[in-house]
Amino acid sequence: MVKIIGLVGSNSDHSTNRMLLQFMQRHFADQAKINLLEIKDLPVFNKSEDKKIPEEVQIMAEKIEAADGVVISTPEYDHSVPAALLNALHWLSYGIHPFVDKPVMITGASYGRLGTSRAQAHLRQVLEAPELKARVMPGSGFLLSYSLQAFDEGNNLKDREEVKKLEKMFTDFLSFVEICKQLNKAYAMNKKEVENFS
Repeated sequence: MVKIIGLVGSNSDHSTNRMLLQFMQRHFADQAKINLLEIKDLPVFNKSEDKKIPEEVQIMAEKIEAADGVVISTPEYDHSVPAALLNALHWLSYGIHPFVDKPVMITGASYGRLGTSRAQAHLRQVLEAPELKARVMPGSGFLLSYSLQAFDEGNNLKDREEVKKLEKMFTDFLSFVEICKQLNKAYAMNKKEVENFS
């Protein structure tokens, strides 16, 4: 079965982005094994002289490296991704490079009407940076608006149209993962390029 990492892009204890990933984990259990990773306990990024990487970051990198793909769910703060998510990505591009050629799907839950469209655009830019070099699924990500009202008591999405849209996008993502497996001829070169860039 396809192995996917669901990266919770928030350090909030009551994040609707975590709820969205947990829903995906249950809803798509027959299609993929989705394991959630938290970023809230990572230390603040610090470029140390010895380039020492914290153990929790190393473990996270190994899990991402072993996965077939990654789904990142991000909130939007001030038209951008949260500092906690950027902090995690800084660590995951410092001496270790698990995102090189890794298929990534972006989702986001927001309290407001616009979803997380601007944060997702920002996240796409970061993931495609030379230090990360991820393969972000083309097109817009999944945008969940008014997320505080979007879930029922069982933490399931209430709007059937939203569920259908998410199902179609996740099916596309699984196809994207398979396509990326075939686009592996330049992987070693890309990995070396990222290491040299860093």
